[in-house]
Parts: sequence; C-alpha cells; structure tokens
Amino acid sequence: QVQLVESGGGLVQAGGSLRLSCAVSGSRDSVYAMGWYRQAPGKQRELVALINIDGSTNYADSVKGRFTSSRGSAKNALYLQMNSLKPEDTAVYYCNIPRNPRLGVLIDYWGQGTRVTVSS
Repeated sequence: QVQLVESGGGLVQAGGSLRLSCAVSGSRDSVYAMGWYRQAPGKQRELVALINIDGSTNYADSVKGRFTSSRGSAKNALYLQMNSLKPEDTAVYYCNIPRNPRLGVLIDYWGQGTRVTVSS
C-alpha cells in the first residue's frame, strides 16, 4: 500500500520561506511522476509543481521563480522549497503520485496534506 506523508507546513510571515517534505512508503519502484498541489479555502485544488518521469519540472505561473521542487536521491521523497511566500500561498499542500497505468500506477495517490499559512 503506497502511502504519502507530508510535513513541514506552518505559519510564516510574508517574504519568508518554508520547505515541505513528502515521504513515500510502500512503493516497489520509483519510476513515476510526483507533484505538489494546494487547496486554499473555498477554492479548487490546483497544481503547484510536477516533476515528470524524465526529471523535468513544471510549475504553476503563480509560483515560478519562488518555489523549487526536487526529489530525494532514492526517489522516495519529494520536496518543495518555497521562498518569498505571499499571503495568497496560504493553503493546504498535498503530495501526489499521478495515475499512470503504463507504469503500473493504477490510481492517484495523495497525502493527507500539510497546512501553510502566510501572514501579511
């Protein structure tokens, strides 16, 4: 059973930084994409960053130049370095392994989320 566990959220002032982590357990291999999503109160969940299988990374326009996502050397961890945080970055952040049947990932996997609050 694949499990994702996020950590690192908290309260920070605008302009500050946080580093989120996502630990993956129960996966038999590491060939899959991984991403970060966030959901602010009253809004839909949105993609923040996606690390593709080839290692390339896509970012939402709203976080480009401020956020950096990376994977651990063993590929069983995902990180999100968030700099120059803004109040509009306030949300619950979720780690995700997207469904990809070609790679044997038959469903979307999600963590429980970690809350980030940015005060102005």
